[in-house]
Amino acid sequence: MNLRAGRLGKGMEDEAADFTSSLEFDHHIFEADVDCNIAHTSMLAREGIIPHEVADKIIEALRELKEEGVEALDMDPSVEDIHMAVENYVTARIGPEAGFMHTGKSRNDQVATDLRLALKDSIQVISHELLDFIDKIADLASEHTETVMVGYTHLQHAQPTTLGHHLMAYAYSLKRDYERLQDTLKRVDMNPLGSAAMATTSFPINRELTTELLGFADYMRNSMDAVSSRDFIAEAVFDLSMLAVDLSRISEEMILWSTYEFGVIELPDEFSSTSSIMPQKKNPDVAEIARAKTSSVQGELMTIMGIMRALPYTYNRDLQEVTPHLWRAVETVKSMIRVVRGMLTGIRVNRERALELASSNFATATDLADLMVRERGIPFRVAHRIVGRLVTRALEDGLGPGDIDSGYVDEVSLEVTGDKLGLDDETVRKALDPLENVRARMVPGGPAPEMVRESVAEIKSFVRSEM
Repeated sequence: MNLRAGRLGKGMEDEAADFTSSLEFDHHIFEADVDCNIAHTSMLAREGIIPHEVADKIIEALRELKEEGVEALDMDPSVEDIHMAVENYVTARIGPEAGFMHTGKSRNDQVATDLRLALKDSIQVISHELLDFIDKIADLASEHTETVMVGYTHLQHAQPTTLGHHLMAYAYSLKRDYERLQDTLKRVDMNPLGSAAMATTSFPINRELTTELLGFADYMRNSMDAVSSRDFIAEAVFDLSMLAVDLSRISEEMILWSTYEFGVIELPDEFSSTSSIMPQKKNPDVAEIARAKTSSVQGELMTIMGIMRALPYTYNRDLQEVTPHLWRAVETVKSMIRVVRGMLTGIRVNRERALELASSNFATATDLADLMVRERGIPFRVAHRIVGRLVTRALEDGLGPGDIDSGYVDEVSLEVTGDKLGLDDETVRKALDPLENVRARMVPGGPAPEMVRESVAEIKSFVRSEM
């Protein structure tokens, strides 16, 4: 079918047709387009707008097309888009009566409907993948509630924690990503169909019926807004960008922890590569590519916002250029979730090295200061000065945390405050022991094994409730 034949005297020039065609990315909305046509045609027949026998023929052809798949369509650029390709298919099957399927409908409201239907499905797929990832992280964390490691601030040794506690930080950040997508889904789940080009139609259509048939929560209340809004796409791609950032942060730590200098984990072979010249290398290529792809997803968001920023209401063909960026973001994040999940859940942990790092470089210093406050009632800032001076002096003397006793503490305290603290050796030893440090932090959300197990149970309960 040539839409230009009525109004225009010439067909579109080949390069111009290719330039304006959306067919390259329209396969993403193929099933949604068929479902949209079936729902609209069913409604037209039930409202007496078109004959039932004609509607039956149209719907039968559409169902045949859905079974055959998008490969059954003529995807020549001259067809312009998937909507015309579908209509051409039905016309080839039943003749000119196929044109009834477009009664009271425009490609403007049709594409808006298709996008929302297809994006709903994609959000649900990504959400399921996310829940599975969160669940697997919780399983891994439960295996490492007593795997002591050092935590970092400013990428410097900070305080002891456990690998289980650290992994649960990943789980909770991904949980928020999941919740953002569920909230966005409320704004995606709105039916534009029936808005036609921008001012609805004079046919007595039933928008409640098409909303029900297509499984939307509600229909959009303003037809101009319905055909021109793409904020739901921008919002979804923001959610995907934030999710990609969280996956990138996980990847970054996998890269760092797997280095010889850290030596805390070994990445699975299936998610690594080697050098073309250096045979000893095991490179974290998957993690690095995931980290890089985050910028691609963010770029899709910025492009979408740029396209939308100055468009007048209502429909403009510029909006066609939004959708490739949506689908690229969707496909990129889908693959990122799967590969980062596989990589993380396959790591081999060097518990001895993790404990060695936690036991060195005075990561337990905060607990020594807290001990002084508890046992001797001195202000924390005074204790902070004492311990800060103690660490500086110990490093100068070539001492580690295990070498510090109460006598050494008293020497430094006398230098800083003029008084000894008189703590006993066992109390000082426990304060500087990383495992004792971790076990003492019995605060909800903290690294104590009991607290991490509570977090694991909470996350797994959340996952079960959402599955």
